[in-house]
Amino acid sequence: MTPQKPIAQGKEGFDSPRRSQSGRRPGDRNIAGYGFDFHPEVFLVSAGLILLFVLITLVFREPAENAFGAVQTFIAEAMGWFLILSVSVYLGIAIILAFSKFGRIRLGGQNAKPEFPTFAWIAMLISAGMGIGLMFWSVAEPIYHFQDPPALIGAIEPLSQDAAQQALGITFFHWGLHAWGIYAIVGLSLGFFAYNWGLPLTIRSVFYPILGDRIYGWAGNAIDILAVASTLFGLATSLGFGVQQVNAGFNFLLGLPISTPIQIGLIAIITGFATASVVSGLDAGVRRLSELNMILAALFMTFVLLVGPTLFILGSFVQVVGYYAASLPTLSFWTETFEGTAWQNSWTVFYWGWWISWSPFVGIFIARVSKGRTVREFLLGVLLLPTMLTFLWMSVFGGTAMSMELGGLSGVISDAVSENVATALFVMLQELPLTAITSFVGIVLVVVFFVTSSDSGSLVVDSLTSGGKMDSPVPQRVFWAVTEGVVAAVLLLGGGLQALQTASIATGLPFAIVLLVMCYSLYRGLSQELAMLEGKEMQMAERAVEKVVS
Repeated sequence: MTPQKPIAQGKEGFDSPRRSQSGRRPGDRNIAGYGFDFHPEVFLVSAGLILLFVLITLVFREPAENAFGAVQTFIAEAMGWFLILSVSVYLGIAIILAFSKFGRIRLGGQNAKPEFPTFAWIAMLISAGMGIGLMFWSVAEPIYHFQDPPALIGAIEPLSQDAAQQALGITFFHWGLHAWGIYAIVGLSLGFFAYNWGLPLTIRSVFYPILGDRIYGWAGNAIDILAVASTLFGLATSLGFGVQQVNAGFNFLLGLPISTPIQIGLIAIITGFATASVVSGLDAGVRRLSELNMILAALFMTFVLLVGPTLFILGSFVQVVGYYAASLPTLSFWTETFEGTAWQNSWTVFYWGWWISWSPFVGIFIARVSKGRTVREFLLGVLLLPTMLTFLWMSVFGGTAMSMELGGLSGVISDAVSENVATALFVMLQELPLTAITSFVGIVLVVVFFVTSSDSGSLVVDSLTSGGKMDSPVPQRVFWAVTEGVVAAVLLLGGGLQALQTASIATGLPFAIVLLVMCYSLYRGLSQELAMLEGKEMQMAERAVEKVVS
């Protein structure tokens, strides 16, 4: 029998909270005590698998490092085409839904109001979505492609003007609509089934139209366990990048050596800050830090824009947005099959796996702060606003670096990228005024992005492992904040940058399949919701006519 929509409870009818037909929830069978309140299967299995991974990596460090490289190569070569196709499908579905008849459905019911102002909403999207990555790659990635152009449209001379345009365009591609299309689909699915159907805010709830009450059994447990693993390794990748850049910044300012032990020590210190923010909760901790970071990041970007090559930056932003739009169809489905190269293994395939592995975390977080927004407002907001801000950010920092390379500083930044990508931002800042101050601000931004990513990620993982509860005990939140730091440290010990990339791809691949099924389930849920809404509107119209006639 086809699962039906959970039945409304109470007098409110359409806008009231709903449960499944059985009335069960994962959190109804939680184990509570000693400062914990968790779903036994999801929490214990997830924690056990992560602990096993940590122990194996620490005990067998060299074999683990070799295994990470082999796994990344296999997935990229054998399944890279699938990841590329899947992510383009997610974006296409998000755009179609935004302009479809489903666009007027409101998360939380037609009478719901947004819980957060638009500025705070956008700030949390940016801070939780890609904050650390934007700091780490904004200079490094454009320069990398600039000095070593991929064979996308034929041979391009390295360090040329054509190479500069393509480099920034490819960076836009990796950080633009495709990434936010993934987050939009997951966030919309979670928000819709949580606020409109009254289901727990966990990944399993999205599959209710397909599985019905079976989401409360082993199938739902398996989905949430996969989501926890995916989220933790996606977060660990970002935290690993972030701490490498913090280490590079302190090396630049204070001469602190760049080494794995120092990076692990920095992870411990910053994780302590993140734990304090987790204890404060979503509104007091994450929201305030996100808004503070947005203001600081805006000032930082504005400074570089004004003291850097302003006209070059603005011109490159406009031109490369056009290049990106014109190249988007080709880029979306390019698998470099005919070129016979493996450039995408370390770039597009890695990014798509990274964004997919982040999607449970970012999706749940976006859903938590998006109640009261329509489907159209949600999708267009999530797709367009962060994308354009990301493009501007990349143009300012990447454009400044390439302007220097095209000018009288050829080789300065590109050599730094070749030696250690984490130093690229600070080498560029060295060529601008107030170097010490801007470098310190850069470090602060990375640290705060680290904290906001960690604490919001902890809240999300905590929700997944507690059956969808949003107010789990503080010790439980602290447990997951510390676990994220430990996993990031272990990945650095087990292979550095390659281990971070492999973790994202390995967890992102199986979740890519889950997301495809999620798209179908979301369509079924929205169809039922729209039919219910139209039926209610028809009844109201009929009553209005009856009153007029009588």
